Amino acid sequence: QVQLVESGGGLVQAGGSLRLSCEASGRTFSRYAMAWLRQAPGKEREFVAAITWSGSSTDYADSVKGRFTISRDNAKNTVYLQMNSLKPEDTAVYYCAAGDRLPKVVAGIVGYWGQGTQVTVSS
Repeated sequence: QVQLVESGGGLVQAGGSLRLSCEASGRTFSRYAMAWLRQAPGKEREFVAAITWSGSSTDYADSVKGRFTISRDNAKNTVYLQMNSLKPEDTAVYYCAAGDRLPKVVAGIVGYWGQGTQVTVSS
C-alpha cells in the first residue's frame, strides 16, 4: 500500500513558478513509477509528467515540455514537480499518482492517487 499526499499548490501570477511535492508513505515507494496528472474545471484529467522508479527516465506532456520538471528523492519518499513560466491554462487540480511502470502511468493506469492540490494561475 502507498498513500500519497500532495502539497505546494496555490495562487500565482502568469509567468511565475511553483513547486509541488508529493510525499509517499510505505517502504515500497522506490519501486513505483510516479506521475503528475491534472484536471481543470469541466475537463478530463490529463497526463502532465512521469518519472521511472530510478529517476533515470522522464516523460512530459507537450503542453508543459520545457517549463515543468519532474524529479524524485527516494530517500525522502518524495516526488516533485517544478513548474516555471506558468500560464493561466495550467490552472487545475494537480494529482500525484503511482504505478508499476512508466508507460502505464503515462496512460493514466495507476494504482494509487493522492487527494490533489489546487494550482491557480492568474493572468
